[in-house]
Amino acid sequence: MILRLSIPARQALAKLTLPVLIAASFGLMLLGKADTLLAERLRMALADSLAPIYVAISGPLHDLRSVAADATGLIDLRAENVRLRAENETLRRWQSIALALDAENQRLKANLHWLPDPTPSYVTARVVADAGGVYARAVLLSVGPGHGVTRGEIALDARGLVGRVTEVGARTARVLLITDLNSRIPVVLEGSRAHAIMVGTNGPRPRLMYWPEGVMPAEGERVVTSAEASAFPANLPIGTVHYSASNVPEVEPLAQLDRLEIVRIFDYGLHSQLDAEAAPDKGARSSAGGTPAAGAGRH
Repeated sequence: MILRLSIPARQALAKLTLPVLIAASFGLMLLGKADTLLAERLRMALADSLAPIYVAISGPLHDLRSVAADATGLIDLRAENVRLRAENETLRRWQSIALALDAENQRLKANLHWLPDPTPSYVTARVVADAGGVYARAVLLSVGPGHGVTRGEIALDARGLVGRVTEVGARTARVLLITDLNSRIPVVLEGSRAHAIMVGTNGPRPRLMYWPEGVMPAEGERVVTSAEASAFPANLPIGTVHYSASNVPEVEPLAQLDRLEIVRIFDYGLHSQLDAEAAPDKGARSSAGGTPAAGAGRH
């Protein structure tokens, strides 16, 4: 038998629903405060009763999430595969060019009876915390006793030129970075083969000066060292040309000068050819830093 209520009765029940639910909520809250043990038992009983439902639902949901993740991974994998194929094709073309140039270079050297430069010896060292000094941009290296490092030797990391040794102790050596205000390095613009001077600014990028008239450094052009005045060996990689906001040509260093850890000190036989870096600007004094560690021997 279906109980039929009049319209006024249904309206009255509808108006009472919200107050009854609010009252029930307050009652449950008061009951929970009055008897916490009972409330905890009720919560655990409810959780136990709902646990099989959770287990039954969690399986399909997990499978659905796995399918969605696999679909997203497949889409990303396809895009990555397309990108890698394009890069691989580009690298193959460059490999062919490099092999042809290497073969041509070897033939020219053979015809000219080319005598290669002697391989320089080097010391591998770690950068340690620099307590300061007369330079604004310098690092202190731990090279260990009997290291054989002398002033004027060239410091490089895995990417490019870092600087040169200006001070040597019994267990440490200080390297003046190419970004220091006292750094003056003769360089060559690899594209135009024009000579210039790279001057440190105490900032993240040194500045180019004194290039030949009629030749402007090009954005992105590689910059390497010049053997002029026998201050540096030729063709050590330094960085690329980058124009600042004020349209001044600067050099973006290849070396990670702000995160130096391992540095190699090469002996090119130029220790007696120190340039103006040996006379630091006292006004540029500040502290420099690094990461603690110890050095190794000469190879």
